[in-house]
Amino acid sequence: MNDKLTGKHSPWLLPDAVEELLPPDARALEQLRRTSLDTCERWGYALVMPPVIEYLEALLSGVAHDLDLQTFKLTDQLSGRMMGVRADITPQAARIDAHQLRGEGTVRLCYTGTVLRTRPEAPGGARNPLQLGAELYGHAGIESDVEIIALMAEVLAEAGIEQLHLDLGHVGIFRGLAEQAGLSAEVEAALWDALQRKATVDIATLLDEHDVPAPHRDRLSALARLSGGVDVLDEARSVLAGANGVVNEALDALAAIANALTQWLPGLILHIDLGELRGYRYHTGVVFAAYTPGVAQELARGGRYDDIGAVFGRARPATGFSTDLKALYAAVRKPQAIEAVGAIAAPWGEDPVLHARVKALRGAGERVLWLLSGGAEDARAQGCDRMLASGPDGDWQVVDI
Repeated sequence: MNDKLTGKHSPWLLPDAVEELLPPDARALEQLRRTSLDTCERWGYALVMPPVIEYLEALLSGVAHDLDLQTFKLTDQLSGRMMGVRADITPQAARIDAHQLRGEGTVRLCYTGTVLRTRPEAPGGARNPLQLGAELYGHAGIESDVEIIALMAEVLAEAGIEQLHLDLGHVGIFRGLAEQAGLSAEVEAALWDALQRKATVDIATLLDEHDVPAPHRDRLSALARLSGGVDVLDEARSVLAGANGVVNEALDALAAIANALTQWLPGLILHIDLGELRGYRYHTGVVFAAYTPGVAQELARGGRYDDIGAVFGRARPATGFSTDLKALYAAVRKPQAIEAVGAIAAPWGEDPVLHARVKALRGAGERVLWLLSGGAEDARAQGCDRMLASGPDGDWQVVDI
């Protein structure tokens, strides 16, 4: 934005869709970050801290190439090679599992950090989300998918989400039907886009234009309307009868996951959507997204992305979820929850008893500010609601101001 008088850019303005948080919201968001990481740790997920910037070929390897348009790029002044600022931490965690840790069994990792994107993913979204996620490597069964969804639900619940809606799908169903119909990569991509928009007219036109045989056309077009409660899986078995084994295995997996989630998360509102192909090129199995009433955007998302580590030398089964903690905080933010925390003002001085008292109060978790000048009025201006006052015996007592 330009200054109207000088025509110059105002130095204090932030780029579009780039956010910063001020007190007391920043403190509340940091508390949410710590609480979420503690939850992951209690579930056995070890924290990793990938770098903010990497060589471009590492950031965009394998399935991560879809992040190309979202990645800021620059030249490394030391090596002359192209580097990128991470737009998603998930591929970095996969690299760590495959190349750095090289564990043979199940590995659980969690992470948090700022990512940077060239464009916001949704209208009104930020280009610098604070991403938190958890990934489970080395297990291909539905048990790990259920665990990841249950962990995600607990993270959201501890953040303050009271009612959780889960959209559940499986990209294997579309993949299997497209392969069975013999669709080219170009037609498959166009059909995927139409399915995401639930554009039934476009779907029908596309299938007719490419002379897709009737049985395949009927099954593919049905995906746009096969959504609802768990009962929709029974309808899907009927409508998709004649599909190949990949499709039937995906339906079996969805049924098993849905059944397990009703036991693990009895309060969960589950919605099955066989046309849900979010992250289609990225994921290989079950996909899911979490919502809550009153919030339009998803709170978290995830799914299975087997073999993501192949480009790093080790193809491993993998499943995980991620959330933008800034967006999650905005969804649960309550004014009374972020009121400024009171503090104690300590008069500036060299009294060792005073210094010992300040140290003891801080050790007990209190916020204590040295009052560099002024009295009670200045202390209140700095957010203090109490002061240390000298007592008759040379001790220091906390008094209200």
